[in-house]
Amino acid sequence: MQIQIKRAYAEVLATDGKRILVDRLWPRGIKKEDAKIDLWPKDITPSTELRKWYAHDPEHWEEFQQRYRAELQQQVALLQQISEIAKQEKISLITAAKSEKYNHVIVLKKVLEES
Repeated sequence: MQIQIKRAYAEVLATDGKRILVDRLWPRGIKKEDAKIDLWPKDITPSTELRKWYAHDPEHWEEFQQRYRAELQQQVALLQQISEIAKQEKISLITAAKSEKYNHVIVLKKVLEES
């Protein structure tokens, strides 16, 4: 299973594999045709309430991970679909998140790798 995390603002490469946008909101300043997104499963992104509560505050990181994992447990079928894609080909989880250390995509990637 090959899963990478990639910023939405990084250059689109042929080696990205299947490009899956994992943000609830479309990245600012990027045209849809330029992003080359293959899948945009909004239901596996943190809920609006959780996203606003977390607000990318590192002090909330531990609790955010627990809450987000709990939300993901409600999206088993969608996670299985993405996991199956990742078993067949490389996938890139695309995000506009600035922090490489404290963002939901890190949690999502771990959950997919555990499945």
